[in-house]
Amino acid sequence: MFDYPVFLNLVGVDVLVVGGGPVGLRKVAGLARGGARVRLVAPEVASTFDRSLVVEHRRRPYRTADLDGMRLVITATGVPEVDSRVSAEATTAGQWVNAADRPEHCSFILPAVARASPLSVAVSSDGASPALAGWVRDRAKAVLSDEVVELAHELAQRRAAIHAAGGSTEEVDWASIIDSTLSTQPPACRP
Repeated sequence: MFDYPVFLNLVGVDVLVVGGGPVGLRKVAGLARGGARVRLVAPEVASTFDRSLVVEHRRRPYRTADLDGMRLVITATGVPEVDSRVSAEATTAGQWVNAADRPEHCSFILPAVARASPLSVAVSSDGASPALAGWVRDRAKAVLSDEVVELAHELAQRRAAIHAAGGSTEEVDWASIIDSTLSTQPPACRP
């Protein structure tokens, strides 16, 4: 059902999160790290919540008007009726929506992600088992060693130099370069 993976540039994008429980607040933190302008609608949040992560916190239940101006919507109230309503109204408004733990109400799902900048590994089970996706993600973290990250930076510089000289990077045998560089490294930890 969710067959087209994508990474989004959310810098400056208006995103609505409905729900201030642990799941909703994890979504807020991830979106804020991605540069989104997050608006949170939740009557209550944990006292430890970092309010600097949101541009606005509307301390009340969800209203349809909360969707105005939003490009992306995440609902994580844990109340099926509320999450279904938010999903249906966002879909009708033409907005992309994620309903936590309810893939049937989603137009996108969020993968389990391992990051070692500039590399990211995203794992999805198409909503079937987020726990399994997390397990696979945790194994993928072992591949993102310091050597791999260093190589990513080196290859970025090589690509930039080729482009600066007016060349194309499409003809370079990157796989051989990667294999020859990393084959001298010890094997990654096996699960």
